[in-house]
Amino acid sequence: MDAPLAETARYQNSRFMKAVRREPVDTTPIWIMRQAGRYLPEYMEVRNKVTFIELCKTPELAAEVTITAQRVLGVDAAILFADLLPILEPMGLDLEYLKGEGPVIHNPIQDASQVDRLTDIADMDCLDFVFQAVKLIRADLPADIPLLGFAGCPFTLASYAIEGGSSKNYRRTKQMMYNDPGAWAALMNRFVDNLVIYLQRQIAAGCQAVQIFDSWAGCLSPEDYQQYVQPYTAKLVAGVQDQAPVINFLTGNPALLGLQRHAGGQVFGVDWRINLADAWEIFGPDVAIQGNMDPIALYADLPILKQKAKAVLDAAAGRNGHIFNLGHGVMPDMNPDHVKALVEMVHELGTR
Repeated sequence: MDAPLAETARYQNSRFMKAVRREPVDTTPIWIMRQAGRYLPEYMEVRNKVTFIELCKTPELAAEVTITAQRVLGVDAAILFADLLPILEPMGLDLEYLKGEGPVIHNPIQDASQVDRLTDIADMDCLDFVFQAVKLIRADLPADIPLLGFAGCPFTLASYAIEGGSSKNYRRTKQMMYNDPGAWAALMNRFVDNLVIYLQRQIAAGCQAVQIFDSWAGCLSPEDYQQYVQPYTAKLVAGVQDQAPVINFLTGNPALLGLQRHAGGQVFGVDWRINLADAWEIFGPDVAIQGNMDPIALYADLPILKQKAKAVLDAAAGRNGHIFNLGHGVMPDMNPDHVKALVEMVHELGTR
């Protein structure tokens, strides 16, 4: 077996990829959303030298913080350090990251007449900094550590594009959904078409799996999710899953889990608002599930944290296909020693 094939075999037979395929593992795999983040001193050493977007757009730096986080924490997968939103820029939106405010879009889509100015990405090489980072990370990661790519789901990106930033009630987004379903469909299809190519390019560059984030879909009723969101998420998953496994992550509303299942994916990411055993009843036995500890539990004293980790593992009950994660990203002021301890706890308590 030549070297590239040997490496492919190693990461496909890794603990994480076995769990994705619901195969037996020696212990429960774990990775953590936002594992490369401000809570890590090693990350801040790099981040203090550049802006956030410069870090995202400099492949060597994005690779460095991705690889360092995996090594320092001892997690079973690395996730590309990037952001959900830079894909919006080549589609015609004026995106800026403001200190203390986060991402702001200065020319949001305010009504249906403006949907047409959101264009397809003519040349995906304008996002080559992402694909180059993937190549650098894959070259330097241990061969038994899979690399995850990611993107925002169509609804979450559409919400940013319409609201111009974060929102408490998503009024403008829902207003377009309800009042102009044709414009909404055009907007969502445009995101899907570009996201499929974007994720395919990440996979071609070296990612073993991808996660799609529907971080804001929890604001929707089941009826609205089914009508206005599920068909487009399903189209996105279908366009990617033949090239690599898809982790479909949705947060904020357990009432949507059955519909999330129908949107597709090999792995379903859930948050702490539902017990994992109940989630498995909804999803069925033929999928893997990722989650689902409350990120705030990491502030607990270590003996309590261990109880919290054990509770998640007990709910998973040793099923094949459990990947331990938080139900959302790790907080920026977290004690990194608690994150490292959680990884060790999961590996200890999850031993088969």
